[in-house]
Amino acid sequence: MYATNLFRRLGGVMAFGLGATLTISAIGCGGATTPPVGASPAAGISPQKFSDAVHAVMMADRTVYAKQVVTRLKKQGAPVKPSEYWQDEDHTIPLPAQMFRMGAELVNDNPEAGFSYALKSQWPLNPQNQAEGTEIEGLKFITENPTENFYKEEEIGGSKFFTAIYADKAVAAACWECHNEHANKRADYPVFKEGDVMGGVVVRIPLD
Repeated sequence: MYATNLFRRLGGVMAFGLGATLTISAIGCGGATTPPVGASPAAGISPQKFSDAVHAVMMADRTVYAKQVVTRLKKQGAPVKPSEYWQDEDHTIPLPAQMFRMGAELVNDNPEAGFSYALKSQWPLNPQNQAEGTEIEGLKFITENPTENFYKEEEIGGSKFFTAIYADKAVAAACWECHNEHANKRADYPVFKEGDVMGGVVVRIPLD
């Protein structure tokens, strides 16, 4: 099957690139984090292990950009500043969420990637980040259980996917200040502070 071949090919790559040994496990479903069950080494890594690994890389890159680039520039009063409208303004750079979305679009358009990801929220400032279907279920779960991940198999357009949703927390002042002060913030949206769950990272892996 496509998924099995993908995980077999990527097993060595992820172990080398991330410096970790990705053990074999069965898919955890039904919401809460579940301990993986052992499987044959010939099967490669599981969807859950793969999604956990790529998510770790995504969030490391996003945290570094938010803290070491965006927040640093703001503290220094630099002539270059983060802006939602960076494409139309001089001396500006994208916001962390925009950087994340641009990376997601590149991966989603790459047929060789073998997975897709997106940033979703129950309180989106951008309509593109509005959660739907299983995403809503997962976002509610990680908001109530911020130290756990959400895993589930779902069917979309006649195809099966392994879907993982991870809490996207406020890690830098630039993140929560932008949301709290944004013109698109609705009256029923929460006021975020450091460490709050602001949304979720949705990783999907095809199983067909």
